Amino acid sequence: MLADSHCHLNYKGLAEEQQAVLERARARGVTAMLNIATRESEWDAVLATAEREPDVWATVGIHPHEADQHPHIDTARLVERARHPRVVGIGESGLDYHYDHSDRTRQQTSFRAHIAAARDAGVPIVVHTRDAEDDTAAIMREEMEQGAYAGVIHCFTASDAFADKALELGLYISISGIVTFRNATDLQATAARLPRERLLIETDAPFLAPVPHRGKTGEPGFVADTAAFLAKLRGEDVLDLQDYTARNFHALFSKTRAA
Repeated sequence: MLADSHCHLNYKGLAEEQQAVLERARARGVTAMLNIATRESEWDAVLATAEREPDVWATVGIHPHEADQHPHIDTARLVERARHPRVVGIGESGLDYHYDHSDRTRQQTSFRAHIAAARDAGVPIVVHTRDAEDDTAAIMREEMEQGAYAGVIHCFTASDAFADKALELGLYISISGIVTFRNATDLQATAARLPRERLLIETDAPFLAPVPHRGKTGEPGFVADTAAFLAKLRGEDVLDLQDYTARNFHALFSKTRAA
């Protein structure tokens, strides 16, 4: 088994040849893909792919870049869409202070609404955080005190200390192709020590293609390359890593097991 826990199959670069992209992924052993939404206008298309493809599932959510444009997306609306059997998570949501495309207070309000939706719907939240570690950790901790929820820090590039905070809250951590980059030494050190029971892998396709595909359009099939690099980094058998990260994926996104 091999699971890509985060990809954007309906983004430019993949949508134009989506079926071929899926077939190439399957040929490399990928058995599960999570198609992530970032704005409301994507929800129907993301879900349509998941309805059509038995090994693809969907999320609904608003990326922090889009928070200013979606003030009407509240917990109730997210929970309603999460009732669909192919919607297995909420997000991606979180905080991005690197670009500040949306007001920080609005990002925080949206993030809390998404966490509440994940809690109410009983599905995990997919968390994006960039240059916002302290506020992300504080909000996640405060919300956990209001009631337990599950989640994953996607495309992890944060500090070792933030990884520990996420793990203490019971969250999973997903590693992308960035870990294969030569200058990603801090991330490699963190990825090497993460507990196997909390580790996921992803492509974030069409972005962040791993070595040896760097500079190309990312595809879900490239998760195999990230898995191979991670296995060597961690001193593990690659088939074992593929298997346990896929099992972690289905444990976290438990609605996928109903398929």
